[in-house]
Amino acid sequence: MALARFGPAMAERYRVIAGHPLRYLLSVPAGTSGRPLPILCFLHGYGEAAPRDIRRALTLHGPLRSSSSARVRQEFIVVAPQLLIGGDLWNRYADVLRQIVSEVRSEHGGDPRRLYLTGFSFGGNGVFDLGAAQADLWAALWAVDPTRAPTRRLKRPVWLSFGEISRARKDAFIDNLELKPSGDGGDRAWQDEGLDHVGSATAAYADERIYDWLLSKTLPRGK
Repeated sequence: MALARFGPAMAERYRVIAGHPLRYLLSVPAGTSGRPLPILCFLHGYGEAAPRDIRRALTLHGPLRSSSSARVRQEFIVVAPQLLIGGDLWNRYADVLRQIVSEVRSEHGGDPRRLYLTGFSFGGNGVFDLGAAQADLWAALWAVDPTRAPTRRLKRPVWLSFGEISRARKDAFIDNLELKPSGDGGDRAWQDEGLDHVGSATAAYADERIYDWLLSKTLPRGK
């Protein structure tokens, strides 16, 4: 049953785009009537890098997983790049990701003030690295069970979805990022459903409240 999401329908829905140092999977909502769309860029974890099939890999744990909230495919342009090898390496590709997002925004009518960065596991680490280096690009940051805390200050709003790996250093994450419980509705939020590593991703990307939070954040004009 799980293999059904890797069939022809998914291949048609999600395009594989080459021409950059990193290939990426692209999902663009249908019938948007020309209105500017938010862009969600997803950074995968260790096990989803090449040479694993990009369609299979990037629909395992993130927003393009079949069990994730349908609204992400209806309301967001989703960009999911794939690393050439597995590792905690997203910091090496800041310029490439900026180019990819700029290309997608220009070609598909993305909203330059509503660009969001999310990632799972090592991809969550990448959210911190790129979020610190590119505060002018991302309106908000969403890390799901990252394996390490950020080493640089983050200027943009942050949501952290805890799992079993980040939970081991939960207090340090909360203090470092100045996070408050998600129910407070602020710019620095955390949520912990008590789930394991993969379970935290499955639950987070199905949670419509987090997408509401993202969409409430925009870059200041002039950024």
